Amino acid sequence: MTVDPEHPVVHGELAELRRRLDVAYARVEGGLALLSHRTEETAKEIEELNTRIHTLEHARWPLPAVAALTAVGALVVAIWQAFGR
Repeated sequence: MTVDPEHPVVHGELAELRRRLDVAYARVEGGLALLSHRTEETAKEIEELNTRIHTLEHARWPLPAVAALTAVGALVVAIWQAFGR
């Protein structure tokens, strides 16, 4: 049986390829974990903004109500001016 002289080199290259693959895998895993975390944070921020918008929409006065109050106020001022003089 003869020993191939390039055999140890192949093991070294295989080990180097395996190490590079492990490093790349760890980098991808880290990137995915970071993206997952950012996605969760963004979802929380969007939910908070939706809550704030919903609150603001319910707190505002509808335009017809503002128009009616303005009309009533104008009517009161017109009557006051008419009878006051």
